[in-house]
Amino acid sequence: MTRLNVIREGEGPIVVLSHALGCDLHMWDEAAAVLARAHTVVRYDHRNHGGSEVVPGTFSLQALADDAAALIEREAEGEPVHFVGLSMGGMTAQALAPKYPQLLKSIVIANSSAHYPDQAPWRTRVETVRAQGVAAIAPGALARWLTPAYVATPEGTEAARRLNDTLVGTDAAGYIASCDAVSAIDFRESNRAFTTPTLVIAGLRDEATPLAMSEAMVAAIPGARLATIDAAHLSAVERPVEFSQLLIDFWRSL
Repeated sequence: MTRLNVIREGEGPIVVLSHALGCDLHMWDEAAAVLARAHTVVRYDHRNHGGSEVVPGTFSLQALADDAAALIEREAEGEPVHFVGLSMGGMTAQALAPKYPQLLKSIVIANSSAHYPDQAPWRTRVETVRAQGVAAIAPGALARWLTPAYVATPEGTEAARRLNDTLVGTDAAGYIASCDAVSAIDFRESNRAFTTPTLVIAGLRDEATPLAMSEAMVAAIPGARLATIDAAHLSAVERPVEFSQLLIDFWRSL
């Protein structure tokens, strides 16, 4: 079993938060603080990220879903959870839902995609990291993650600094394996097998996973709802209170 770094806080219905590629569980700090007022919030670092185990070799998104399922079984002790994934975390959610519906009360897929038709940017990113290290791709990643207007604020400047440090500190081989797993996803058919209530959140300024990618997931997932947020790719960082309120409103409606 993959050793995962986990933080658990608060009391109430269990919410599991799953972060983006090149980030760690601290991506959720502000949103988790809001949610923990009325929920048990469990957040974790994916394999090859943060304080979790770096697992040698290649893997698929299904392996990340299996990691998450083992975590849920351990942390929730049979109680189904609200699973919230952003970007790579949202892909983990898409691999998790058809295979482990019994573990899930609801799914939120934020700033994510079911498929990447164009592999070229991923190949370029992997080749750059292989040749120059993760630091070489950090400025481009930060530019996609947060809007310039947010980065210009004091809290945005600090968030960008923390995110940059986390990304640059990510194991290069582990990051490359993660990029390969993300770029290979194709959930277009399996999303039709969802039986779990699902909310899809799109960032209106998200250039990494534009609105059309969210709309395609909503079209495939039975009964899925779409919400939008005025943010770039890391919407939960840029708009944590608004993001958390979308989740709470969704859970209340179930």
